[in-house]
Parts: sequence; C-alpha cells; structure tokens
Amino acid sequence: VQLQASGGGLVQAGGSLRLSCAASGRIFSNNAVGWFRQAPGKEREFVSTISWNGGSTVYADSVKGRFTISRDNAKNTVYLQMGGLKPEDTAVYYCAAARGSYAGAARSGYLYWGQGTLVTVSS
Repeated sequence: VQLQASGGGLVQAGGSLRLSCAASGRIFSNNAVGWFRQAPGKEREFVSTISWNGGSTVYADSVKGRFTISRDNAKNTVYLQMGGLKPEDTAVYYCAAARGSYAGAARSGYLYWGQGTLVTVSS
C-alpha cells in the first residue's frame, strides 16, 4: 500500500485548507485511515481517524469542531478539511492506514504511512 498526502501550503490564521490522502491497494478501502501531524521539535500526534466505511470518526480535542475527516472509497481518497486554522496547527501532516480492524488514535495502530505534507499557518 502506498499513500500520498497532498494539499498542504501556507495560509493565514483563520483560513482553511483541504488535505487529501490518495492510496493504492485493496487494504485502503477495508481499513481505517488516520491523520497525524508533527510540529518541529515535537512528537507526532494524532489528529483524526475515519473508519473503513466512514461511519465512525474520531478527533483530537485540539481540532474538534474545526477539522472534518471524510473518505471516498471509490476514489481511494481520504480528506481532511481544516478550518479556523491557528499558528499552532503548523506541522507536517501525515496520513496512515490502520492495521486490521483498528480505528483508534495510537500511532502503533497504523501500518502504512504517507510521506507528509507541510501546513504552515501564519499569524
């Protein structure tokens, strides 16, 4: 499975961006997909995840109400719509496909990782 994250860029505080995670391989449509982010000098942290059929979503408290995750299995793509962006959202954002039936927030639950896309929010 290969994952390709895109859509990052520079945006002013309060602005919006939509990230995309395109994947190849059968596992994508059968597994949860999550977004994580890593700011300079910090650990990679969970942002959001969506179950295989889109029926269940989980968000980190820091993004709840501002970010929305969705997926289109026909296109093998997961999206992260980010709104109300803050400077503290600045990070490299990674998408990842989960192991088996896992659909939680732990990094260890994700097996396949994309290369990341940089989001920079200016104040």
